[in-house]
Amino acid sequence: MTTHSTSVQGDVSKEKLMQDLQLVVSDAEELLRATAGQAGEKVTAARERIQDSLEAAKARLAVAQDAMLEKTRLAARATDEYVHDNPWRAVGISAAVGVIVGMLISRGR
Repeated sequence: MTTHSTSVQGDVSKEKLMQDLQLVVSDAEELLRATAGQAGEKVTAARERIQDSLEAAKARLAVAQDAMLEKTRLAARATDEYVHDNPWRAVGISAAVGVIVGMLISRGR
């Protein structure tokens, strides 16, 4: 169970990291647009480097998102197969979770 919860936490932190990277990419693109009128050799060189870095980051981000979506699909498929292979066990687990949640909710009142 620890491995699964660690994996879920890792996926959540990866998702947060991807969201943060998307925000950084968006902010960098906005900065590039805002400085489009700036002239000078150093500014032009810096803009080109930033543009190259942004394109590379976008490509890596797309690959990471695709990988995360595939992992999600595989987990959903595995869950679906488990429920189909073990319907009564799945019902029992669901009932037990429902009872526990009900007890926790009633205790909080």
